[in-house]
Parts: sequence; C-alpha cells; structure tokens
Amino acid sequence: MQKQDCIFCKISRGEISTERIKESNNFFAVYDAHPKTQGHTLIIPKKHFVTLLDLPNKLGEELLQFTKEVSSFLLEKKFGDGFNILMNNLEPAGQVVKHAHLHIVPRKEGDGIKVIE
Repeated sequence: MQKQDCIFCKISRGEISTERIKESNNFFAVYDAHPKTQGHTLIIPKKHFVTLLDLPNKLGEELLQFTKEVSSFLLEKKFGDGFNILMNNLEPAGQVVKHAHLHIVPRKEGDGIKVIE
C-alpha cells in the first residue's frame, strides 16, 4: 500500500527523482535532503508503513541486512569512522514524515553531534 500524498511514497513510485544509493525488494536508501553529517542516509520501505510497529516482522531480516550493507558502504566511502542508526516513531519522538524510515548518520571524532548517551 502507498499513500498518494506521502513524499516517500512518491519517491518510491519514481514521481520524485532522487539518487538511490542502494535498493532491495522492499527498501531503498537515499541521502537525507537535510543531512546532519556528510553521508546522512535514509532507509525507506517501498510500501507505506507509519512506524516501526507497522512494519511486518517478515521484513525484519531484510531491513537489518540492508541497513548493514548501507552502513558498510558509508564507512567505505569515508563519510565517517562510526555511525548512529536512529528512528523517530510518532510526533512526540520527532517523527516528521509519517512514513517509517531509519537514519544512518556517519560520525567522526569531535563532530559535535549529540545523541542519547
């Protein structure tokens, strides 16, 4: 299922052009339009799910493998020496686009980015 007005669904359908870093049967990866660091990447399901709770369990292994491959690619490209994986679920947690997605944020020593410690 996809939603007509969802920006990530529009990207998934090819209605909005963007460079896809990687693609699988159920996910694609693109650079974030408003990156926190160089190489900040989004992993987006091709189908519309609002939060992690809506993603079918059967996609879990594919999502994990896909995330690992994209994270390795970002490290190989020297975007960072480490990385954070983040997911905002619902408005109180900072979710802006109501389509489930993961952020991979490459990190370098002393980059000044604050996360949960």
